[in-house]
Amino acid sequence: MYESDQSSPRPATEKEWRLIEKLIMTSVGEQKKARRWGIFFKILTFVYLFALLVIILRPGLGGGVALKSGPHTALIDIQGVIAASEEASADLVITGLRDAFEKPEAKAIILRINSPGGSPVQAGYIYDEIVRLRLEYPEKKVYAVIADIGASGGYYIAAAADEIYADKASLVGSIGVTASGFGFVDTMEKLGVERRIFTAGDHKTFLDPFLPVKEDEKQFWQEVLDTTHKQFIEQVEKGRGDRLKKGDPLLYSGVVWNGEQALDLGLIDGLGSSSYVAREVVGAEDIVNYTPHPNRLDELFSKLGTSVGKGIAHMVMSNSVQLQ
Repeated sequence: MYESDQSSPRPATEKEWRLIEKLIMTSVGEQKKARRWGIFFKILTFVYLFALLVIILRPGLGGGVALKSGPHTALIDIQGVIAASEEASADLVITGLRDAFEKPEAKAIILRINSPGGSPVQAGYIYDEIVRLRLEYPEKKVYAVIADIGASGGYYIAAAADEIYADKASLVGSIGVTASGFGFVDTMEKLGVERRIFTAGDHKTFLDPFLPVKEDEKQFWQEVLDTTHKQFIEQVEKGRGDRLKKGDPLLYSGVVWNGEQALDLGLIDGLGSSSYVAREVVGAEDIVNYTPHPNRLDELFSKLGTSVGKGIAHMVMSNSVQLQ
C-alpha cells in the first residue's frame, strides 16, 4: 500500500501567507522610506554647497570693488593686525591704493584705520607706496582717518598721509617697538626636564625660551629694537614735519593719547569721521570702498592643496635625510 512522504513540505496556510505578505510590504516600505531620505539629504547637501558657493563668490568677498560713476571719495580699510597673512596686509592694501589712485573719478583717498599695529615691514611697505603714489598723482590727496585705534604700525601708515583725522576719543600714537616672549628655565628645572639642543653658531639659540638670557644677547636684541624704533620715528617726522610738537618727552615713548590730546601734539590735523572728511574736506560726499579682500574660493582651494601637499611631503620626508 502506498504511503505519503512525511517529510514533504506542508502548504502554507492563509494566515501564514498574510504574514509573509505583511513582512514583504514592510520591507518594501522601509526601502522606499530610506530612498526618500537619501534623496532629501542629497538635495539638502546640494543646496548647502550651492549657498556656500554663492557666499564665496558674491561681490565684495572675492576682491571685487563696487565702483560708482561720477566724482567720489575712495575709501580703503586698514582693519586689525597688520601682517602678511591678514586682510591688513601690504599686498591687499597696496592693491586698493593703486586702484583708487588710477581711477579718475576718485577725487581723494581715505585710509580708514582701525588697527593696533603689527609688522613694521608690512607697515613700511604701505607707507612707501603711499609716498610713491602721492608723487605720481600730486592732484590726489590722501587722508588717514583713525577710528577706534590707530597705534604703532597703524599710526606708522597714517603718517604717510597728507592729513590725519580722528575722533576725540580715538586712541592715537604708540610710537614704539616691542618684542615679547616667555622664559621657562626654572619650570624646566623643577620638572626635572633637561633641554638638549645642538647648534652651529654661538648665538643661534638666543631667543630660546628654555634657556637663560645672556647679557650680551639681551644688549644685542635691545639694539635691534632701538634701531627699528629710530626708523619708526624718522618716518613719522618725515610725514608730519613741523606739525609735531616735539617738546613732549613722551611723544616717542610708546604711549597712546586720545584724539584731543593727539591734536594738541600735532599727531593729527583735525577731529572727524570718514564721512566728515569726504563731505567737508574733500567735497565729494559719495564714498566708494576700494578695499580688496582675499578671494575666498582661492583661499579654500589653497588650503586644500596645502593639506594634500603636506601629506605627500610627510611621506617623502619621513624617508629622507633632513637638515633642520
